[in-house]
Amino acid sequence: MSGSIAAFYVIGIVLYLIATLFFGNTIRDKKSKEKQNKSGKIGFIITVLGFISHIVYFILRWIAGGHAPVSNMFEFVTFLGISVVLAFIILYLIYRIDILGLFAVPTALVLLAYASMFPTEITPLVPSLQSHWLYLHVITVSIAQGILAISFVTGIIYLLKAVDQSRRSKRTFWLELVMYAIFLVIGFVFSTVLFKALDYSASFAYIENNQSVEVEYHMPPIAGPKEGVALQENQMEPLIETPGWMQGKDAPRKFNTVIWSVIFGTIFYLIARLIMRKRVSAWIQPFLKHIKLDMLDEITYRSVAIGFPLFTLGGLIFAAIWAQIAWDRFWGWDPKEVWALITWFFYAAFLHLRLSRGWHGEKSAWLAVIGFGIIMFNIIVVNLVLAGLHSYA
Repeated sequence: MSGSIAAFYVIGIVLYLIATLFFGNTIRDKKSKEKQNKSGKIGFIITVLGFISHIVYFILRWIAGGHAPVSNMFEFVTFLGISVVLAFIILYLIYRIDILGLFAVPTALVLLAYASMFPTEITPLVPSLQSHWLYLHVITVSIAQGILAISFVTGIIYLLKAVDQSRRSKRTFWLELVMYAIFLVIGFVFSTVLFKALDYSASFAYIENNQSVEVEYHMPPIAGPKEGVALQENQMEPLIETPGWMQGKDAPRKFNTVIWSVIFGTIFYLIARLIMRKRVSAWIQPFLKHIKLDMLDEITYRSVAIGFPLFTLGGLIFAAIWAQIAWDRFWGWDPKEVWALITWFFYAAFLHLRLSRGWHGEKSAWLAVIGFGIIMFNIIVVNLVLAGLHSYA
């Protein structure tokens, strides 16, 4: 990625960080209502400027590469982050809820940070990707998932306000577990970006299925391949061996990444608990006392009501057309296809339960959180762990 194009990418991220600080000012009790509204407006304006910067980046990268920049993991996850910001801007203009920015913009930032762990170079398209249906498929899916991410954001805010934190219960346990999972994702992004910045590298050779396999680590090898042999001098020796039940391409390296993610995520979570001296969810709750639950519930529903048809269009219909063109079949039980179908069924069930069974409020919020968890599982685990036709990403 050339310097001039990358500059717009970095500027957008910096502006989102600044906007988050202004949105954070809106929840401080000592601030007057007028100052809170002013901070929210400034945060929104800065977010829009960051979004414009990323749109310029997107256009310039499209021109430089000669194709829509949605063909690899860096480009896809980046566009997903941009889509989250777009969805936030639209919904903010409708509802004018500042707290939405405090949660939605950081969600986009985490996605953009996750994208940065992948190679950023502009590369030629493989034959199966040279189709306009790919662009329609990926862009529509990304926008749909960006909108569905807002339902996750409002669902989290709803639960943080509605769940009784005065006593321990199953609801407080599961909500705190969601908070811990968010810290694990942050730990995953942080560890990946950290060791990438340090340009860490270690290589091993090992035997798998009676064949010699080489694997390159980009994080210090806490878990190494079973009976692995180091290929570089003076590299760190693994502390443990990767369990034998973990199979598939680069399984030792991926297991090692999981360990580092858990380590950093847990450290960040424990530091937060020490500073807050209570559960993270309990600490956040007092800042949300002026939030209207009915409004959050409405945004959750509208986000799914808009995002679901778009996902149907991009994730099933456009995807099937592209698969027919690229591989001469519209469906092949590829892991990515299966999880896309699982995602579709889940949100279909969400709408069914809400409209016919009356699952409003807290039940709807829990479903929105679980739904986005399925989306993130698809993006992270299915893309990086499960082998399939989408492994080129």
